[in-house]
Amino acid sequence: MLNTIITGTEITTSAFFICIAVSLLLGLGTAGLGMYKSTYSQSFVITLAVLPAMVQIIIMMVNGNIGAGVAVAGTFSLVRFRSAPGTAKEIVLVFLATAIGLATGMGHVAVAVVFFAVIAAFLLLLTAGGFGAGAADERLLKITIPENLDYDGLFDDLLLKYTRTFELERVKTTNMGTLYELCYRIVLRDEHSTRDFLDDLRTRNGNLNIVCGKPVTKDVL
Repeated sequence: MLNTIITGTEITTSAFFICIAVSLLLGLGTAGLGMYKSTYSQSFVITLAVLPAMVQIIIMMVNGNIGAGVAVAGTFSLVRFRSAPGTAKEIVLVFLATAIGLATGMGHVAVAVVFFAVIAAFLLLLTAGGFGAGAADERLLKITIPENLDYDGLFDDLLLKYTRTFELERVKTTNMGTLYELCYRIVLRDEHSTRDFLDDLRTRNGNLNIVCGKPVTKDVL
């Protein structure tokens, strides 16, 4: 069942079109994974859709020489990340598309289909289940205060009132050392509004800058 449909060194017309059709279909499936609950660009999802077919033809043209094929296809598949950093998910999907192309390029169509089905189901399960995700109401809070204020414990009473958990991650000086910027990672309480929290903080810090938003994800590679 998982045997190759390419026998010998010659590639038949029927085998070629079967492989190219499977590559394109699985490429569309890979592109769909890239769009699921993610931000994406049109150019990237189109690239994912055609990448398996392009890797497949490379493998076919080197006559199944897996060493040469992997070297060429691997270099080709990572060109996207030379000019712009890619997220961890994007890199996984690029390698998934490359693996599909390697399998179909050697005629292992059934292997490509089974492999894609297993990986796709696993990724969808992890994504839908929120595996590895932080708290939905976690925020990154940055508070600017004058240099003459003692920041140690300055906002603890407000943080205890409006948040479930809080942690002071770092303190840095700004504006030529005349101001401090306190950076907290917090989880807000459901019963309090963010606006009330910020108003109380503004009263305490002299109406200087306050930034409260979603923390930046650290999945850029």
